[in-house]
Amino acid sequence: MKMRVLFHNNCFDGACSASLFTKFHRECIGGDWEYDYKGLHHKAGVQFDEADFNGDENAIVDFKYANSPKVTWWFDHHQSAFLTEADHEQFLRDTSGKKFFDSARISCTGFIADVATATFGFDTHGLEDLLHWADIIDGAKFESAHAAVELAEPALKLMMAIEGTSDPAFIPRLIPLLTSQPLATTLQENFVQAEVQPRLEKHHRDITLLRSRAASDRGVITFDITDQPTEGYNKFIPYYLLPEGVYVVGLSKSSFRTKISVGTNPWTTVDTDKLANIAAICERYGGGGHPRVGAISVPVDQVYEARRIAAEVTAELKALDQRNQLPTD
Repeated sequence: MKMRVLFHNNCFDGACSASLFTKFHRECIGGDWEYDYKGLHHKAGVQFDEADFNGDENAIVDFKYANSPKVTWWFDHHQSAFLTEADHEQFLRDTSGKKFFDSARISCTGFIADVATATFGFDTHGLEDLLHWADIIDGAKFESAHAAVELAEPALKLMMAIEGTSDPAFIPRLIPLLTSQPLATTLQENFVQAEVQPRLEKHHRDITLLRSRAASDRGVITFDITDQPTEGYNKFIPYYLLPEGVYVVGLSKSSFRTKISVGTNPWTTVDTDKLANIAAICERYGGGGHPRVGAISVPVDQVYEARRIAAEVTAELKALDQRNQLPTD
């Protein structure tokens, strides 16, 4: 039988969630299963293709709720997990015992681990490093911007490769290794190094590019690199370059979307209760995320629309300067 596992693509927590779910399912549910992986990207409009649910059973981890009857398992922790109120109501009516949601959780990986342990008797021994770094990375709990950008730890180099790869086979090949051996061992795999080394070079180019494009005004860092298509960059670079910034609104373009990234500086000294809810802002434009970080996607050919949205979001965040006394330049 085939278990199709759909996960948040180009995301460390998404890949770790897929790996942890696989290990849990194999050890606690059992059966003769083949595990198959499919990455999902947030995009403008419809999020799911019914053809993606082609397993005997289908699981979604670290991604929005799908109301398809073909979806058997679901775990998510994003505030904007439900596309419609009807989806939320359907979830609340579910009695399968296989769909779980908690927007208060830092990482979906940690959430799956706790649910699997408490509900199914899953043993997480040996996964401490994975669980630690999933929370650090997805919760932006780095000790400093330097730690987040200089990538000294094996987990951070893996994060860089996962976030930046454009090879559709790379993350599915990586997923089983994340829970079967130490992260430092996984980093040394030849196919991983083949992805990491070029990504390190790109990472340094990204720093140079953002240094030339990013500016900070009234607590908001902005940049537009839509003329330099990229499949991913380290989202902490703006805070590394401009540590006085409280928020960032960045425009980038990939092969399938134009993206407005909106985030909060994890190291800001502004009181938490004075910070904007980024997920709520992004949801107004069809996006979503967490209270401190989110994104909005528009079709790849609608850069002008993305710039219009980015300008509105930027103006809203800059207005907080008047009320919360955010830094000015």
